[in-house]
Amino acid sequence: MTDIAEAAADTAGERTDATRAIERLRLAENRLARRRQNECGPSENARAATRFIFDMNDQGVLVTPTDVAEHLEISTPSVTGILNRLRAGGLITFIPHPDDGRSKYVVPLDREADIDGVDPLTAQIRGLAEAMSAEEAAAVTRFIELVTDAVDQECR
Repeated sequence: MTDIAEAAADTAGERTDATRAIERLRLAENRLARRRQNECGPSENARAATRFIFDMNDQGVLVTPTDVAEHLEISTPSVTGILNRLRAGGLITFIPHPDDGRSKYVVPLDREADIDGVDPLTAQIRGLAEAMSAEEAAAVTRFIELVTDAVDQECR
């Protein structure tokens, strides 16, 4: 085999490996979602809601339950149950909207709370990302964003 043919074969193999790695990731995420539903702590939606509320608070943005529902792409009544459980768990609280007596904002109860304790997998993934070079992280980010867009467009 020539050097060019070997390089082309190596490139095709790496692309196949990337495709297989994403498929393994999707399967692992599905298994994790099933385990979380049945075995360990807050649901994926509760974890996502918590991350969204904390992230928005870090940016100085107040969010309503409707904002959380829109972010999660689920119904407002479903979010109400999630937020009530997060409130009972001491992670969030509600403050009145100053201009609308019927509305409220959702805020972290304790900004010193360990958000990574709510979602330790995210903390572990952050650590893995920190070990990457900037170029590696940029390439992985571009690829994952393309895969995410493809997943989001499926069955629409």
